[in-house]
Order: sequence, then structure tokens, then C-alpha cells
Amino acid sequence: MKLGVISLGCDKATVDSERLVGELVGHGAVVTPDLPSADVILVNTCGFIDAAKQESIDAILDAAKLKTDGAVKAVVAVGCLVQRYKQELTQEIPEVDLMLGFSELHHLVPELAKRGLIDDPVAAHPGVRQFLGGQPHVRYLKISEGCDHTCGFCAIPLMRGKHRSEPLARLVQEARQLEAQGAREVNLVAQDLGHWGRDLGMGGPKLPDLIETLLRETTVRWYRLLYVYSAGISERLVSLMAREPRIVPYIDMPIQHASDRVLERMRRPERRHTLRQKLAWLRREIPDLAVRTTCLLGYPGETDEDFRELLAFLEEAQFDRLGAFAYSPQEGTRAMQYPDDVDAGVKRDRLEEVIELQRAISGERLARFVGRDVDVLVDRISDPDEEGATHVGRVQWQADDVDGVTYLSAGGWSEVGTFVRARITASEDYDFRAVALT
Repeated sequence: MKLGVISLGCDKATVDSERLVGELVGHGAVVTPDLPSADVILVNTCGFIDAAKQESIDAILDAAKLKTDGAVKAVVAVGCLVQRYKQELTQEIPEVDLMLGFSELHHLVPELAKRGLIDDPVAAHPGVRQFLGGQPHVRYLKISEGCDHTCGFCAIPLMRGKHRSEPLARLVQEARQLEAQGAREVNLVAQDLGHWGRDLGMGGPKLPDLIETLLRETTVRWYRLLYVYSAGISERLVSLMAREPRIVPYIDMPIQHASDRVLERMRRPERRHTLRQKLAWLRREIPDLAVRTTCLLGYPGETDEDFRELLAFLEEAQFDRLGAFAYSPQEGTRAMQYPDDVDAGVKRDRLEEVIELQRAISGERLARFVGRDVDVLVDRISDPDEEGATHVGRVQWQADDVDGVTYLSAGGWSEVGTFVRARITASEDYDFRAVALT
């Protein structure tokens, strides 16, 4: 069976796709990038915000059209959008052969076998993730599913359910597989990394235990922590990060806002004074730590005063990176009950102001690294229009896909996925320029 894959949404969804495709490959499927020639197209949908929902629906419709225009025999839709809107999607897009929510994925192989589209349902290579991206040296390891937080704006618990930790042994096995497939950087992802292990029993392993085990059982050069609530950043975790060079000095700690009134309305566990204390502590304990955060603008009831409090805190906190988003209502969330949504134009103006402020802050923060000798992980060969660079990569303070890049003049050939020792010569907004030392 030739399998076409459309994977949408976040990096956590990419992990889901790779795990699911790995199971199908173990049953004889062969992945093809040529969707019209595929026997089966698997669409992993996203349902987080309206734009993502529409993108997912369009992808499903395009795949279904190939049943008429191409060789496609079946279309399968899975993921967050299906989990939330399966009944509606089944009625509106009857051309889709299988709509499977998260609790139904075990039916995928038997259903395809029943249709004669896949080999004997005894896996030849069960559990081996199949790489679906463009850079095998940068991979993601999802350590838990679901979320126990009750943020007023977020529909993730409605789609993904309560928090469930992946077993330590499975994560170690998967990390070894990623390394065998060429991973040089592994990004740990979850809705909240700090919750890992809380459901594994009293006295069971916690996040530092998982990280220590991964460090011991693999030789992956860089481990990166993405998305940790400040409340989950423990003394033991910080001590481990401070002394272990294979954990890059980088943490993604979403704050969403800095007005205590808005934070309370969002049902966030932090307050401005606790965020201030946590940031000061982190920067004392971990030299050169880069902190990325996320802000949500225009939450219902956000006043101009609330927004000015956020701007003042961003000036004070000096985050290295920031992702900013305008609030959009999501069905089933607490925020849908609030009648005082912010005008769309105001949201847009506030979003632009935050982005411009952060551009200046990031520029100032990155300038402190100019003159440093660093390791650059080469992601690709430079394009002809990227003058003065032979390669493009990242230093330890730059996460894949969401942060800037480092334009590297290597003076010779360096393979993608290798580390090059270089000196940072300039910073440009979110990017660096560097010259290889060898």
C-alpha cells in the first residue's frame, strides 16, 4: 500500500503522525510524497484555532477529491479536529472513509486490512517512528498527552483529554530510535513538560528522572525543553540544567499575560510577582539562559490598562523570544461565556505593538552574544540570496522553526546535521551571523 500523509498543526501532532505512520509501515505501507498516486491518504488534523480548523478541512476536501481525480482508494482523517467534530465532519464530508478520534486509532489497521488495503495485521516493525520532516537531525519527543490545566481560552483538554504520562521505558526506546535515525537535537514536548510523572504513582519518576535517563541511555548532543509552566520548574530540574551541557540553556515558559486581573480571568496559575521571582531565579542559576514565552492579546475583558501592564512587564522581563497571538473564541471553553470580547481592530493593534516591542528587546538581548565562540548545528546549505553565508543553522539559544537562525560562513563544506565551531560576529533582529573557526 502506498501511503500519502498530510500532517498539520503543532510539533506534538507531528509526533502523533510519525508514530501512526510507523505502525502502518510496520504493516507493509510505503510512504509516498506523491499524494495523487497514493492508495491511502492519512490527514492528521488540527483544531486549535479557526485558521487551523479551516486548513484541516481544506486538506480533507483536497484529499477526498483525489479519490475521483487520482489513484486514491481511501482517505483517513484523524487528530484534534476529528476528535471534537467527528459527527459534523462525517455528515458534511461523507467521502472520507475513516474518521478516527484518539480513542479509536487502534481500529485503523484492522479497518484498512478489512478493505484489502494493507498487509496481514501482524506488525513487522511495530513502534518505529517514521520521519516525516525535512531535517532528520532535529526531532521531537512527546512525553505526555492531554492537559490538566483549565485555562479559560484553551480547548486542548476537550480534544486531548486529561494529562497522561508516557512510560519512561517507551520514551527511552523512542529516543534511541530517533538517535539511530540521525537525531542530533531532541526537543521534549508536551502540553506541560513539568507534569510528566505525576500520574505514575507515589515515589515514581519525575521530569528530572526522565531527562537523566535520556542523557544516560543516548548520546544525543542537544536536549531542549519546550513548553513548561513556571510552576513546574523545580529546583532539581534547574540544578540539572545548570550542570548538564547536553541540556541547552533554553526554556519555553508561557506566561500568556502579566496583568493579574487577566491572568485570574484566564485561570492561569501564575501572577506577575511569581513570574518576576521565577525569572530572576532562573537567570541566576543557569548562565546565559534563553527564555521564550507566549502572550495572548485581546482576551475578553482586557482593558487598555491591562495591556499597558503587559507591555511594562515585557520591558522589565526582557524575554529572549516571544510568540504573540490574538485571542479567538473556541467552542466549549470558559472564555466563550464572557460577553466582553475585545474589538478585532484593537486586538490587531495590540498584537502589532507587542511584536514590535519584542523585536527591539530580542535585538538587545541577542547582542550580548556577539563575539562568543559557539557550536552551530547546521540545518541546511544557504540559498543564493543569503549573501555572506555558506550554511544556515542554529546555536543553542535558537529553537527549531520558532526562533531565528544563524547565518554561517564556514569557509568550506559542512554536512547538514553536523556541529561547526564558530564565532558570532553580528546579531540582526532575531538572527545571528557567525564565522567558522576551523
